[in-house]
Amino acid sequence: MKVVVGMSGGVDSSVTALLLKQQGYQVTGLFMKNWEDDDDADYCSTRQDLVDVASVCDVIGIDLEVVNFSKEYKERVFADFLREYEAGRTPNPDILCNSEIKFRCFLDHAMQLGAERIATGHYAQVREWNNDGRSEFQLLKAEDGTKDQSYFLYRLNQQQLARTLFPLGGLYKREVRRIAEQAGLHVAAKKDSTGICFIGERPFREFLMRYLPTRPGEIRALDDDRVLGEHQGLMYHTIGQRKGLHIGGIKGNQDEAGEHDAWYVAAKDVKANVLYVVQGHDHPALLKERLSAIDLNWIAGRDPHTHWVYTAKPRYRTPDMPCEIDTVGDGRAEIVFAQPQWALTPGQSVVVYESKVCLGGGIIA
Repeated sequence: MKVVVGMSGGVDSSVTALLLKQQGYQVTGLFMKNWEDDDDADYCSTRQDLVDVASVCDVIGIDLEVVNFSKEYKERVFADFLREYEAGRTPNPDILCNSEIKFRCFLDHAMQLGAERIATGHYAQVREWNNDGRSEFQLLKAEDGTKDQSYFLYRLNQQQLARTLFPLGGLYKREVRRIAEQAGLHVAAKKDSTGICFIGERPFREFLMRYLPTRPGEIRALDDDRVLGEHQGLMYHTIGQRKGLHIGGIKGNQDEAGEHDAWYVAAKDVKANVLYVVQGHDHPALLKERLSAIDLNWIAGRDPHTHWVYTAKPRYRTPDMPCEIDTVGDGRAEIVFAQPQWALTPGQSVVVYESKVCLGGGIIA
């Protein structure tokens, strides 16, 4: 079987290609270049990543293809990213990047190359099972719970999962690095990439300012509507944010030790261009038991049960939280958590699970 592996120059995708080659697949590596603006050595590591991929492919003994999806990335991912920030929301570009680039553009290109499957270095698993006589593909969490990336893959559908392999789903990160080292891959100890998908890690506010001009407005206290300061643009702030408000010296509520509580972003009034803040990490305005999700994607192609015991992640770095789906339909779901969740953020994704199975999710409204 011919498999095209999306290779980034990191240890995960390198070991993915290695394992598939060892398992007898006909493997081709494919390196995607998806960002061209200010592609320099300070923040973008594209040139070095391509050198690393070429070296790994040479050691493994597989062919390498290079493709440029910069136009598609800008139109399908980055434009939406900017629109969401301009509307006062906080999007997750990695999720859209996966559904639009890695599992659409890349998948289509791989099929044109004659591949039967694609593979990536994501920490997740795919399971095919029989659902009343019908074959169905499920997205499962990775064995390594600290690296599980099913959250970022919840927008995939049956057709995409049917053509995808995740060889690292049953491995722990330490095992992946050990396999790379034993195979003589020089990327064995390479640091994991961070930052915006394909753009890299850079000073975020300065980067955003290049595309979205500043729009100063008032910072007000949510409790008493006092004007506390000025922001440079709602798009530069997110719910729950503490740093970068420049109002730390303003007095207000005190904690038990007599210290003044920190200020946190609690809400945005986009129309009035006002940023509302509250004092204290556990202020009631930052805690909510219910959320509405829109732009839904259910991996099985059907709505999940309502009033069923599930868990959900309202952001990637939170543990699974018990919840139930109160209502679902007409492109909207109401999700109720067993206990209040902190800083639910419009634009972020909430992803629903039944045990290890990722059911799908949507965008927090």
